Amino acid sequence: MNASRLSGIGTAICATAAMLSACGGEDNVSSVPVASAPSATPSPTGGSWQLVWSDEFDGAALDATRWNMITDCWGGGNREQQCYTARPENVSIQGGVLSLTAHEESHTGDAWPAHIKPFQANPNEQRTQPFTSGKVTTAGNASWLYGRFEMRARLPQGQGTWPAFWMLPEDEDFGGWPLSGEIDIFEAVNLGVECDSCEPGGEQSVLGTLHFGDAPPGNVYRNREVAFPGVLDGEFHTYGAIWEEGRFAWTIDGESFGMIEASEWYTAASAEPNVPFNRPFHLILNFAVGGNWPETTSLGGVSTDGFPKQMEVDWVRVWQCDADASTGRGCTGGM
Repeated sequence: MNASRLSGIGTAICATAAMLSACGGEDNVSSVPVASAPSATPSPTGGSWQLVWSDEFDGAALDATRWNMITDCWGGGNREQQCYTARPENVSIQGGVLSLTAHEESHTGDAWPAHIKPFQANPNEQRTQPFTSGKVTTAGNASWLYGRFEMRARLPQGQGTWPAFWMLPEDEDFGGWPLSGEIDIFEAVNLGVECDSCEPGGEQSVLGTLHFGDAPPGNVYRNREVAFPGVLDGEFHTYGAIWEEGRFAWTIDGESFGMIEASEWYTAASAEPNVPFNRPFHLILNFAVGGNWPETTSLGGVSTDGFPKQMEVDWVRVWQCDADASTGRGCTGGM
């Protein structure tokens, strides 16, 4: 997906009630095209990465001390077409791999996730969607300020697929989305789809994105994008981001493909330096089906071919740099 095609496709996965009127294409975008192969990550400069949290998914079931399973049929504020459930059909562990599995099946459940229900006129509203899938978060269990965040995953392909690895603030110190920020470590849509405007060989774009700004419709995002042919080889690859004070760098298989610095982000709620990305954030893994972005790019809509489909995660790991805990810097060579 060429960077120029991102303008006007709307936000990434939205997370709070404030977004309901805004998720759908009013964002501003600044995207930097990069080479099809990532450049090498600079070597460390004195500090060393310390593993502070991980899940290798070696147990028989998801570890409830690490993860929450999300259940809702909201659609993420992006008109996604799945209900997230806690059923083993949608969230399971086998052979050391977490599988978030999307099925083509009608399902009815709570429209609203628990954190949004209190803001709704009908908090117990039910909604029916044509797909089910899985979503898990570390909210309330683990969150971090700065670090290196990675997952090793094999990704689903096809029109309408939308796997993601991302972060939201543990506490909305600056207000509801996007005033307190959103960090998208990895996301991709419509992988493998061939179309006139797709990359040769099939859609293969991987993106890292920050969301921030003012309350909708003043929400803004900036992203970095790379065409990575390896995403289509059916193998596991490692997708990550390094977050330091005033700086983000996104990586694939340990190699950097883009960076955003604090001069490119802000929140309307505060003039404090580096806001809103100076507070702890928690992790989210999910596999969405449909939504404003995938359904308006590539071939359009959602193809039902090939279901069920899986986002398979071998592990998730979090490192922090021991050089300077207050800034998170000292392990990347400045990038």
